[in-house]
Amino acid sequence: MFRALCLGIAAALALAASAQAEVVERSANRFVLRYQAPVDATAHDLRMGLQALPVWWDSAHTYSGDAANLSLDLSAGGCWCERLANGTDFDHARTVQVDEDGALFAAPFGPLRGRTERADLAVSWPLVGEYRQLTWDFVIEGEGIGAMADVVDGVMGAGFARFVTHMGGAVPAS
Repeated sequence: MFRALCLGIAAALALAASAQAEVVERSANRFVLRYQAPVDATAHDLRMGLQALPVWWDSAHTYSGDAANLSLDLSAGGCWCERLANGTDFDHARTVQVDEDGALFAAPFGPLRGRTERADLAVSWPLVGEYRQLTWDFVIEGEGIGAMADVVDGVMGAGFARFVTHMGGAVPAS
């Protein structure tokens, strides 16, 4: 048990050492979040991993209380949706485009809906050396929206960390 605990702590430290998360820009009406980590995965695996949203997203950050109710369609116009208890779907985001190195979403997630003029999530994973550089860039604009930067950063940062873990963890910094 002690060995497992030590391995868990070591893995967390390796992720922290090689992953980066930050509020890149902040003003009253705009904020930009960026999360990055090198991962040892193919573009195909990252695309499939992203679609496995119910496996890695935290149920605490859903309206239904269960990440199993989430789905993600990576075709253009596809929905990042959540099935609610009343049988309706909540549209968190829409897929704008997908290519070999990532995806772009119009993403006024949850409480951002109706409060933003722009909410774009760019998820990319270009090959950098022998690893994929997984990056989430989230640009949010809207009247007074800057006040939500820290809360949104907490939710999205946790989501990014869970996705990186789902993909095998960040490659330790060398």
